Amino acid sequence: MENIRNFCIIAHIDHGKSTLADRLLEFTGTVSKRDAQAQVLDDMDLERERGITIKSHAIQMDYEQDNKKYVLNLIDTPGHVDFSYEVSRSIAACEGALLVVDATQGIQAQTISNLYLAIEHDLEIIPVLNKMDLDNAMPDEVKDQIVDMLGCDEEDILEASGKTGYGVDKILETIVSQVPSPKGDPEAPLQALIFDSVFNPFRGIIAYFRIFNGEIKKGDLVKFVNTGKEYNADEIGVLRLKQEPRKVLRTGDVGYIISGIKTSKEVKVGDTITHVENPCTTIIGGFEDVKPMVFAGIYPTDADDYEELRTAIEKLQLNDASLTFEPESSLALGFGFRCGFLGLLHMEIIQERLDREFDMSVITTMPNVSYRVVTNKKETVEVHNPSGLPEQTYIDHIEEPFIRAQIITRTEYIGPLIKLCLDKRGELKNQVYLTTSRVELTVDMPLGEIVFDFYDKLKSISKGYASFDYHISGYRPAKLVKLDILLNGEPVDALSTLTHQDNAYGLGRRICVKLKDLIPRQQFDIAVQAAIGAKIIARETIKAVRKDVTAKCYGGDITRKRKLLEKQKKGKKRMRQVGNVEVPQQAFLVVLRLND
Repeated sequence: MENIRNFCIIAHIDHGKSTLADRLLEFTGTVSKRDAQAQVLDDMDLERERGITIKSHAIQMDYEQDNKKYVLNLIDTPGHVDFSYEVSRSIAACEGALLVVDATQGIQAQTISNLYLAIEHDLEIIPVLNKMDLDNAMPDEVKDQIVDMLGCDEEDILEASGKTGYGVDKILETIVSQVPSPKGDPEAPLQALIFDSVFNPFRGIIAYFRIFNGEIKKGDLVKFVNTGKEYNADEIGVLRLKQEPRKVLRTGDVGYIISGIKTSKEVKVGDTITHVENPCTTIIGGFEDVKPMVFAGIYPTDADDYEELRTAIEKLQLNDASLTFEPESSLALGFGFRCGFLGLLHMEIIQERLDREFDMSVITTMPNVSYRVVTNKKETVEVHNPSGLPEQTYIDHIEEPFIRAQIITRTEYIGPLIKLCLDKRGELKNQVYLTTSRVELTVDMPLGEIVFDFYDKLKSISKGYASFDYHISGYRPAKLVKLDILLNGEPVDALSTLTHQDNAYGLGRRICVKLKDLIPRQQFDIAVQAAIGAKIIARETIKAVRKDVTAKCYGGDITRKRKLLEKQKKGKKRMRQVGNVEVPQQAFLVVLRLND
């Protein structure tokens, strides 16, 4: 146990975590020259294409220092705010953390929030200044920021470059000397924490765990405490570049267990594994339940694929515990699922993974947040979906979730950013100058306002320099109305939304204009309307594609032409009564990209 070190790498998005992890793996000889590639731990195609880490990845390294052999368990974590749940799980399985800060950008919002997470779990923090090889690095200025935030000495900050490998040897030495070895009792009953799981089509569900007390041997009969299910440990082992089986794993080890589990409900992230014969008395605490921020309906394009979609989402949930779902049905789209996500990027990634990994073609409804409706009888109802809103006559008031947002930006962008927040019904709470050129804004805003295009606008206004982090601060009453979109007089469930009274007219108008371009023309006129209750607030008309029925009349009496046109008009009217309007998939994403 004395020679084991468990640590993770935390940082803001794009500060070079995965590249630094590559250098650590190369330096310790964990990855051979033949297997070496950029971002070795990012094994999903999506991660490589977008250049972001979506999943946290665990890997074991061997390291020798002063003729002593050490085992280092590294967990590389995502940096985007939408995947902060992955970070919290990784931190629960470690004793130390490398806090990586980009020497060209300095401390960003996500760095601060990840740091607080690590401090809450009493992790040993090792500050690392990355990208020191770049010409525009500002080591002195960024070191001052780190000293202010951590309260450490300037000499404690390690300089490194993930690209060139400079400073990697120093980082490894510091990990061995500063990160504490795991504490625990090797003689006590087995107590292990599941921090991740994956689905393997041939071997069932593979759970990744960290042992806090006791030991586990191959073939042991173990129990998952939360679900109460018992299994044989068919195979246990450690996580190298590939899974390597072992006969026994002891206190402090990070490894995997395969026991032929087929149903995803039986493995819960945060569960405790123990022996059946000699169980532990307490379960491991400190694991929070995930709180989804954004809700959207996911429906199969073909109603027959409903069960396949359920299986696909269950398998995805194994690998991404922050995804929540429950069945729901809609008049227009049939049976589907109401899914909860941590943000818009998370929602986009899940949609993409359903398509790539499970070949599922799905329709996603408009994203929205959950509201609390207080009825006249003073009962509180949680509403995740505009169609679940009670009748207006029964509603006393509606409360919407508010967030406390931290935005760190350069001082030259402060004006437009404050205007953006105020336009989104935000209240500026605080403004702190971190340095002469960088400022931190604290803003209270409704979560519903940031669900759509807030993040994109923030990035474009600040030319990519502003960073953004938030947490839910509570619920407040708001004047909200349900905005319905009608096609040919029929409401389209998937496009209805709850919005603030002041924004309803503008939003309805923009949706109608956008849908007019996206919906293909039919043989009859289609009215695209936005309505609040029975009141129509905006309308666009998609003109009919019409045949020129008078083409065969060469001259002659006008009544002949009139007769043909009247006949056509009756036909169009009849067609309109029975005609169905097909809404293309991109029309459902219209609201996300209203400003394109």
